[in-house]
Amino acid sequence: MNIQTVTAGVLEIAYVEYGPADGWPCIMVHGFPYDVHAYAECAPTLADAGGRVIVPYMRGYGPTRFLSNDTPRSGEQAAFGADFIALMDALGIEKAIVGGYDWGGRAACVATALWPERVTALVSGNSYNIQNIARSLEPAPAAKEAAYWYQYYFHSERGRRGLTKDRRDVTRTLWRMWSPTWEFDDATFEQTAEAFDNPDFVDVVIHSYRHRYGLVPGDPAVAHIETRLTAQPPITVPTITIDGNADGVGGDTAHHAKRFIGPHEHRIFEEAGHNLPQERPEAWAQAVLDARQMG
Repeated sequence: MNIQTVTAGVLEIAYVEYGPADGWPCIMVHGFPYDVHAYAECAPTLADAGGRVIVPYMRGYGPTRFLSNDTPRSGEQAAFGADFIALMDALGIEKAIVGGYDWGGRAACVATALWPERVTALVSGNSYNIQNIARSLEPAPAAKEAAYWYQYYFHSERGRRGLTKDRRDVTRTLWRMWSPTWEFDDATFEQTAEAFDNPDFVDVVIHSYRHRYGLVPGDPAVAHIETRLTAQPPITVPTITIDGNADGVGGDTAHHAKRFIGPHEHRIFEEAGHNLPQERPEAWAQAVLDARQMG
């Protein structure tokens, strides 16, 4: 896997690129706690179809690094969106098909909602991933709250210490809970878990799960983006949204359809969990190709 880097915004972003340099641009972003290997099987399919596929390591993962020690290690959605657009600018990509799931889906949704002129089409795991932080303290049904145990764990100093002490134990547990039908082996987990050794991983993760509940302030540099997101802006570009029906932490987002006011299709990946592109690479690649036709 040939990892390249580019200076983009506040980061030196590491990424993997597939396909011809003059292919149709496609940017796919991983979630938490995953990395670029989530697209290792589906990206070549897109490249074979003529795509220039860019798969970046998000802030706090793998070789991606902050340029300054003074930059807040923010894990808020506004920062993810800003990183996404900065990457496009740095690579000279004016417009692309974009996609992701979990944190990566949030980055893609933020970029699409606020900069629709930069996006040809969107593929989003778990649909509309933009957080409604103003309503974050409204309780959910108990079963859903139970699935979010890790978020509340990270709110505490005990959770920070737990993640710092053994990030592999925490993340492997989440993989098993979120994708109960995915029979990944130790080698598959470890090739991704190396990305969690990034020195900023813990800080970014903890900030992400505290900020979304209004427990910590955000980065002032992206406050203007966060303000725009409070309006829960609709997504206007052609979109395919996806759920896995064996997702242990989500998987029931068809009701988000009202957030998509352009052409929209919702799909269910049978017996798939949370890590959609890695568990169902062929189906994910097909969704990207289909979204391209919609755009």
